[in-house]
Amino acid sequence: MLTISQLAAYAGVTVRAVRHYHQIGLLPEPERDASGYRRYGAKAVVSLIKVRTLANAGVPLSQIGRMLHADPAAFAEAIQAIDSHLREEIERLETSRKQIAQLDAGDSLALPPEVTHYLDRLREIGMSERLVEGQRDGWILITARWPDRVSEWIPGKLAELEDPQAVRLYRLLSDLVDSDPDEHDPRLEEVADLMAAMAQRAYDAGEADYGDAAQDDLPFELLDALAVEIDPRAQRMMDLMRERGWGRWTRLDRLPDAPD
Repeated sequence: MLTISQLAAYAGVTVRAVRHYHQIGLLPEPERDASGYRRYGAKAVVSLIKVRTLANAGVPLSQIGRMLHADPAAFAEAIQAIDSHLREEIERLETSRKQIAQLDAGDSLALPPEVTHYLDRLREIGMSERLVEGQRDGWILITARWPDRVSEWIPGKLAELEDPQAVRLYRLLSDLVDSDPDEHDPRLEEVADLMAAMAQRAYDAGEADYGDAAQDDLPFELLDALAVEIDPRAQRMMDLMRERGWGRWTRLDRLPDAPD
């Protein structure tokens, strides 16, 4: 007869596994012989091989005991249930793999392709990576709130990059975020002038209508907060925009007493 080590080796498992199967009742533990050792017979080997086979196939240990004593019909039903569970688990893992792959994809994490294309265009016209990262995080906030509206808004943003005034604005912003913080940087005034001029032009053209989104303050407040968290000088920019008649820079809010 076999010792526990011989049993484990024959069945292709560890001694620790055999002891665990004893503890949870999957494998009967024989009495010790006169020499004080536990000896295992052929049936124990067969039982252990069945347990190992089911466990290796992904059957939970909590279900193996019932399956070992089930009739053919019940066994087949249990196998089908386990197979269905494994298919669901595979689908879940495949989804997780895609999400993990996106972590390496940078911009594509939590963003649709049209937005990543827009970010790539910003890089093509020479925007700094820090500015692009700020834009990316802003679009993550926008996409989370209005996933169905992004495809409507991106064409306008892409067209904006053909406007020399907009390109000048982005280049100034790019230089600013890469420079040492200075609330008295004269470029802040130029940025505010450009933003105010572009906002007025869009307002006059009727492009300030955000539809239902205009009534949702929270995303715009988060966008403003994000800008300040990225660069504290953004607060100064907001003050400069208010001086020019605009309540915020992420939405075309014209102040009632704005100068003409």
